[in-house]
Amino acid sequence: QVQLVESGGGLVQTGGSLTLSCVASGTTSRLNAMAWYRQAPGKQRALVAATTSDGIRNYADSVKGRFTISRDYAKNLAYLQMTSLKPEDTAVYYCKADLFGLDYWGQGTQVTVSS
Repeated sequence: QVQLVESGGGLVQTGGSLTLSCVASGTTSRLNAMAWYRQAPGKQRALVAATTSDGIRNYADSVKGRFTISRDYAKNLAYLQMTSLKPEDTAVYYCKADLFGLDYWGQGTQVTVSS
């Protein structure tokens, strides 16, 4: 059973930066795609950034140029570097990983951007 644990969330002022981490345990296999999603109060969970096992990355339009997703393939780690944060980035951020066609989710980490 793959388990994902996110960390790095917190409270930051507008224009600030945070880096989220997601570590996977419970498998020795290399994960396929890994992604970050977020869910703001009253809104649906939405994709923020994703990266395939080949390193292809894609981003939501709202975060392009500000957020960067990266991975440590050997350690099954994923990161989300967030810069120039805005109040509208406030949400719970979730890590998702794909292994053998199954999706796994973390519990989420709260990011709050104050104006």
